[in-house]
Amino acid sequence: MKLASCSKTYGRRTVLRCPALDFAPGRICALAGPNGSGKSTYARLAAGVLTPDGGGRVADETGVIRYMPQKSFPFRMSVEDNIRLFGGDEQRAEELMKALGLGGLRRQRARSLSGGETARMSLARVLMQPCDLLILDEPTAAMDMESAIAAEKLVDDYRKECGCAVLLVTHDLSQARRMADEALFFYQGELWESGAAETVLYRPEKEETRRFLEFYGGR
Repeated sequence: MKLASCSKTYGRRTVLRCPALDFAPGRICALAGPNGSGKSTYARLAAGVLTPDGGGRVADETGVIRYMPQKSFPFRMSVEDNIRLFGGDEQRAEELMKALGLGGLRRQRARSLSGGETARMSLARVLMQPCDLLILDEPTAAMDMESAIAAEKLVDDYRKECGCAVLLVTHDLSQARRMADEALFFYQGELWESGAAETVLYRPEKEETRRFLEFYGGR
């Protein structure tokens, strides 16, 4: 899916300037960078949650986008009803709840869940139906190891089944290296480096990228 160039300014401060990007079907692109580099802002612009400078939309309106924000939101209903809120059949919901360990919580009020449980529920919600672009902002940050492994497998299976592009915003470099085909590195609100994941996440060209990788356990 092609996303237009965009910028976002608050007052006199421009927090993001990004060129047009093309996310290939069936591929996972990891978006990394320091705090405050514009990663979540870009995810929200791409998802249509934020309006870019000048108005309009960053994404083509004909494409279907599903978005899991960094802070998952539980609606005032049961876990199962939350998962099925935007459509999808009962069998698909059952499969996702089982895979994410939510089967025993299906009737529980969603607002009583822990942070990790809420993240699992929110992931299940965005995986209920196919899309053209799946945007995940730190999807496993609140999950334990077993849940994160299950979540990664579900995302990988989902993009294979529906052929969607995936934009994965993550601080977890191990996760990015396991999952991503391509990678982007944002720095001070700009796209600093992009390319194949094996290059950007292992042999980056920019000093800022290398320092980031070294600090977070990179090579």
